[in-house]
Amino acid sequence: MVDVIRIDAVLETGATVGFTAWPVAEPAGDGILALSGRMSPAEVGTAMAVIFGYGDIPTTPTGELHQLLDRHLADAETLLAPGGLRVRDTATGARILPGCCCGLENWREWRDVPHEKGIWLGHDPHTEVEHVAGAVRLRQGAGPPSLPSSQHEVEIRLDDLPDLLTTVQRRLQGFLGLVRPWASEISPRAADRLVAVLDESFEINGSLAFG
Repeated sequence: MVDVIRIDAVLETGATVGFTAWPVAEPAGDGILALSGRMSPAEVGTAMAVIFGYGDIPTTPTGELHQLLDRHLADAETLLAPGGLRVRDTATGARILPGCCCGLENWREWRDVPHEKGIWLGHDPHTEVEHVAGAVRLRQGAGPPSLPSSQHEVEIRLDDLPDLLTTVQRRLQGFLGLVRPWASEISPRAADRLVAVLDESFEINGSLAFG
């Protein structure tokens, strides 16, 4: 049977409008960018613009990005990014988006779903999490008025969740693999440091350790 549930790590890209420090991609209509190893250099640039912008980290001069990043980390200790995990049912077209104030840095909290622990999915729109007979049902509040309510409800079988999250991790690793060549073009001295900080801040590598 073909899997119909897809989970992607995504960033909200609205804040990149007018960004000029390096090339960025045209924003998608929904303002969401999925992270993977198939992104174009401009899409990687968009992701980095979001991350730098959300942390109020200066992006110029680009040749000093490694120093600008470390100055930020001296105070904040980590990077944050608006986004999280987007869940889609490809059969029905239903989707659940990260709510306001949800962050990509919390994506591993989804490992707690089978244990019925609370996870932060943001607000506006708020997402209800309901456990039902070997599955978890996600029901999101107000969305675009043009979409029927059925397009804001997705059910995930708990047995499928480890494989789905492992796929999320592989796509994040693919994105991380694109950062070094991107940074080598924009700010060569920042490349290794940027990869290391992204990996640590968003916990991209390392075992998911499903319990």
